[in-house]
Amino acid sequence: MTIKRTISGMIGAGSLAHNRRDFIAENVDSDRVHLNICYQNENLKEVYKELFDDSVERYNVGKRKDRQITNYYEKIRQGKQEKLFHEVIFQIGNREDMAVGTTEGDLAVKVLDEYVKNFQQRNPTLHVFSCYLHQDEATPHLHIDFVPYVIGWKGKGMDTRVSLKQALKSLGFEGGNKHDTELNQWINHEKEVLAEVARQHGIEWEQKGHMRNIWMFIILRRKSVKRKYRHWNRKKNISLLRMKD
Repeated sequence: MTIKRTISGMIGAGSLAHNRRDFIAENVDSDRVHLNICYQNENLKEVYKELFDDSVERYNVGKRKDRQITNYYEKIRQGKQEKLFHEVIFQIGNREDMAVGTTEGDLAVKVLDEYVKNFQQRNPTLHVFSCYLHQDEATPHLHIDFVPYVIGWKGKGMDTRVSLKQALKSLGFEGGNKHDTELNQWINHEKEVLAEVARQHGIEWEQKGHMRNIWMFIILRRKSVKRKYRHWNRKKNISLLRMKD
């Protein structure tokens, strides 16, 4: 028998201490914490050393001391261009139809577990350093925290560096406008991967009306934005000419 369920993929807050259960929040059932599954729990600072120390060393060669990078982790943490890491959360169904402790909830755990085991292989430029499957809240869900990076960068700066845009581009996600970013494209792709695993376990992806038409919306939105920009640009040029007169 096939059942229909929604599939959620969203950006998370990235609270590593919460994911590890260093403290117990109000929405957590402390009696179920032991059921949580830890797939990865690396120290983020050590991950930065592993990924970027060699690149930092190459970058610093021949540079004046005041232009050298002494701590790449702190450079990213204090900077504004990139985040230290990103988090995504994936879930099947909701508290009404896939609640923890139910047969359906156990099925969700099985699907999420199978899905996440190939995540790193599928996304080699997203270094997963923290990953948990929680079964102590209302609905089973995954927290995946990763450092996006690019190798062999030919532009300005280090040849191996943090870059969400370039990491996703190397995976084939080019991005479009603000409604069709690399990140949005990638999350939608991962939801499709999760949906395929779910399908193999008798769960059909129940897509809401607006989700079924999302790609058509994106295409139409792209055309609309281009038209509006051309129209705005013409008006701007006319206004500038009038001001000069």
